[in-house]
Amino acid sequence: MIADVPLFPESASHLSEQTDNLFWFLFGVSAFISVLIFLLIAVFAIKYHRRAPNEIGAPISGSLKLEIAWTVIPFVIAMIMFAWGARLFFNMAHPPPQAMQIFVVAKQWMWKAQHPEGRIEINELHVPVNRDVMLTMTSQDVIHDLFIPAFRIKADVLPNRYTSMWFRASKPGRYHLFCAEYCGTNHALMGGWVTVMEPADFEDWLSRGERGRSMVESGAVLFQNYKCANCHVEDGSGHAPSLMGVYGAPVRLTTGQTITADDAYLRESILNPRAKIVAGYRPEMPSFQRILNEEQVLQLIAYIKTMSAGKPLQTTGSELSNPAR
Repeated sequence: MIADVPLFPESASHLSEQTDNLFWFLFGVSAFISVLIFLLIAVFAIKYHRRAPNEIGAPISGSLKLEIAWTVIPFVIAMIMFAWGARLFFNMAHPPPQAMQIFVVAKQWMWKAQHPEGRIEINELHVPVNRDVMLTMTSQDVIHDLFIPAFRIKADVLPNRYTSMWFRASKPGRYHLFCAEYCGTNHALMGGWVTVMEPADFEDWLSRGERGRSMVESGAVLFQNYKCANCHVEDGSGHAPSLMGVYGAPVRLTTGQTITADDAYLRESILNPRAKIVAGYRPEMPSFQRILNEEQVLQLIAYIKTMSAGKPLQTTGSELSNPAR
């Protein structure tokens, strides 16, 4: 018996509906123009073909109205495509400010998702239905690409930098995720599932599962274990700038340039601290390039964000004595 294979993946997010609408508009316009051109070619080939070897065609004068029509109409249609596509692109590129954060690390050949509460998943991603979800992603080795066909979203996952994408799942279910960038021998096996759940079921799943510290708690432990507080003194009197309120704030560098302290800046400052030196300080911080993995860097950034909120988490001696908790 032949399996019933759908022509298109199931539509399961608000972005997928918008993307499909644009796709069908582009397809309809392209199909109409293609059919019109082939019909005109056939009609003109029949109507104006040479009937005798010595036949001379009658001169045809141009039509200003026709010239204006086939210039203006395609221009208007192209502008509609551009405006519609640009609006959809900006919707995809700008996640809502209150979106739920999930952090994804790609490596050959698996996806590792980490929830802020501490729950970790391998090749699985559980999310609640009808809630904005933002994925902050990085690769631990080569270029990957996270693709969820049912949501119509796809984004490169790159080493040494963060990329992001967001979605709002519109109905519960299980949906395939893939790596869409050839990344090595087992690329074809680098896949998994997104499980969309009702909000109450998701909260139950989140609370039932085995988990350790939250990302903020893990970041606080790393911050203390590596003695970061010895230099990053809260009042700014240490050898390094204070991290209180730094996230999202402008930072002036020794070059005179001013940049915003976002996730990418904090990651670079941890792994390559001499790349951008804060004005008034010397390049004394060691690199943690081969000391911290990508998950630990994300945990440190999560903790530094709480400093920007003015409420850094305080760790206890028992936490420091058991960093693998």
